Amino acid sequence: MATFLYKLGRSAFRRRRLVALLWVALLAIAGVGAATAPTATSSSFSIPGTEAQRAFDLLEERFPGASADGATARVVYQAPAGQKMTDPANKAKVERTVADLKAGSKEIAQVVDPFAVNAVSQDGRTAYVSVAYKVNAMELSDASRDALKETGAKAQGQGLTVEIGGDALQSMPETGPGEVVGVVIAGFVLVVTFGSLVAAGLPLLTAIIGVGIGVSTITALASVLDLGSTTSTLAMMIGLAVGIDYALFIVSRYRAELAEGRAKEEAAGRAVGTAGSAVVFAGLTVVIALVGLAVVNIPMLTKMGVAAAGTVVIAVLIALTLIPALLGFAGDKVVGRKARKQLKAQAAAEGAEGADGADGTVRPEGKPNAGTRWARFVIRRPLLVLLVGVLGLGAIAVPAASLEMGLPDDGVKPTSTTERRAYDLLSDGFGPGFNGPLLLVVDGDKAAADKAVSAVKGLDGVAAVTPPTPNKAGDTSMITVIPKDRPSSVETEQLVHDIRDTTGDHVLVTGATAMNVDFSQKMNDALLPYLALVVGLAFLLLMVVFRSVLVPLKAALGFLLSVVAALGAVVAVFQWGWLGGLFGVEQTGPIMSMMPIFMVGVVFGLAMDYEVFLVTRMREAYVHGARPGEAIVDGFRHGARVVGAAAVIMIAVFSGFIGSSEQMVKMIGFGLAVAVLFDAFIVRMAIVPAVLALLGHTAWWLPKWLGRVLPNVDVEGEGLVAEGAPAGAATPAATAGTGTGTGTDTESDKELVTNRR
Repeated sequence: MATFLYKLGRSAFRRRRLVALLWVALLAIAGVGAATAPTATSSSFSIPGTEAQRAFDLLEERFPGASADGATARVVYQAPAGQKMTDPANKAKVERTVADLKAGSKEIAQVVDPFAVNAVSQDGRTAYVSVAYKVNAMELSDASRDALKETGAKAQGQGLTVEIGGDALQSMPETGPGEVVGVVIAGFVLVVTFGSLVAAGLPLLTAIIGVGIGVSTITALASVLDLGSTTSTLAMMIGLAVGIDYALFIVSRYRAELAEGRAKEEAAGRAVGTAGSAVVFAGLTVVIALVGLAVVNIPMLTKMGVAAAGTVVIAVLIALTLIPALLGFAGDKVVGRKARKQLKAQAAAEGAEGADGADGTVRPEGKPNAGTRWARFVIRRPLLVLLVGVLGLGAIAVPAASLEMGLPDDGVKPTSTTERRAYDLLSDGFGPGFNGPLLLVVDGDKAAADKAVSAVKGLDGVAAVTPPTPNKAGDTSMITVIPKDRPSSVETEQLVHDIRDTTGDHVLVTGATAMNVDFSQKMNDALLPYLALVVGLAFLLLMVVFRSVLVPLKAALGFLLSVVAALGAVVAVFQWGWLGGLFGVEQTGPIMSMMPIFMVGVVFGLAMDYEVFLVTRMREAYVHGARPGEAIVDGFRHGARVVGAAAVIMIAVFSGFIGSSEQMVKMIGFGLAVAVLFDAFIVRMAIVPAVLALLGHTAWWLPKWLGRVLPNVDVEGEGLVAEGAPAGAATPAATAGTGTGTGTDTESDKELVTNRR
């Protein structure tokens, strides 16, 4: 593989104009396709195999035109102190609102007058207008949402308190200043890392091109493949993350090759042949994690995963082809002014004395960088570093044992939103359970429906049960159940299970609250199979990359530790409320159901990026003759700065979402940011070198029979010399050992072993 990628990198460097033109053409084609494609509605949401979904399907069959899964809204009124909503003047204002709502949108199926159905609180101060739509909340048009908001604003100026709740107002959160600040910080980190505006701009430019092609393609195919706006959001987040990472790895290796005295084209080829191999396998692990979302068996998630995986593939291809092409355009500007002067002086010296490395000599390493100093510290005290890292993450992970999953309702929104204020008005006037009614679908005659009503009334946690509403044929009925507790509470979830256990198979429980319960259960059931699939396949892939059993095992276990610790931090902040004020958490509640799987998929990909890039350099040094301790130091000397920069960039980007007003977006941003923090700086930078130092040569052990079975993909680039590529300057690792690729226990190596013990 290294030889093929080496040739690919040199070819892209030589034919830079053609390569750049091809990628620009792809971007233009995708952009035109997105601009001319028909506007797609949001993807429909279904959960195959759940009782709530079966109930919706039965309602569509037995109550045609009822739009059982349609969006709903409640326009909530509260009269001033001393007045009642039943007063003639207030009643007239509500009736005008009912008329305005009916005329406001063609997507409205029904508007219910509160005085016709007695939707007035016992004290008479609160009433609500129920609005039902023909399409679900994800398919509702912006025009219908705007009409609803305008009607509410018009009613607000009539002396009554008016707020609007319900899922009809659901919309994708807009990009705020926090995300922009994250990207600005990413650019600043790149400038500091490379010391060159050109080198810093390359990862950002190529990542934007890759995301542009991926998201535009998704938009162009959205109508045909029923892809929702959330698909583009995930693809953009993942594509930007891996796009910057992969480009950062290639550019960094290219600069290192230039520093070794290689010609530009040769440096580009070697950068793609070595770091590019790591990029390919890191990309494969991300693709596995995203495509593995199909295990959950929720069509929307499957489409999101496959689409985001496609964006990752584009990011890999751009890193292997467009980056070396742009490096050809950049010339010497890819390094800073000071470095350019050093390269020129170095070239002049080599012209007089011969190229460094041609006579077997090696340039002095110069002052050890921070990565080198840290690696040497870990090698001297590996057990201490390992214990501190594992115990620290273990302590943070403790709250994860209390994880409660669900879908947050309007009660967790900021009090500045109309949805939250409507939620509070309904809770005060009618009880907290009124915000999450349960819908029972009885597959039977009137006697079966009456029996179900009697059974449900006797259950704990039930505030009210409405009389059955039969269909025209009289073979199916709908019953509404109002719980005592709020929709996202554990008590309401238990009530859903109690109703199902009590009423029998002919009574199906659905509605938004029951759908959330089923969704959470499905995600919980899929978590372990998903983990097994993703970690298992990635373990096999990393075994091929590193030709070791223990290194991939250590990588997988370290990833699990960082993810569980991140979940523990999420539970502590968003479920328990610790430091909630600092992060703008106004109301604690269950953790979003898809958070664990979403975190596993995203963070696993980034974690394996860092693992592959960092440990590949160690493996490269080891097979070229370095002893285990020296290989660790060599890997950190070349990779720690780049991996640290990549992690800081991702933390900055994800942290930008913490400032969102949406609780779910805030939770995602916080969870991903702390997960990357834990995995990059504690697991990869501390636990990994400590474990490798303790294992020594054993870390790279592979049974002979397994070595014969596994393909040799040559990630380290040994095949480059065999194919006749100039060897150039020898690295310190290449001259540190015996050259056999296994290393020997010299006196200094014995000293390392003694220190480890």
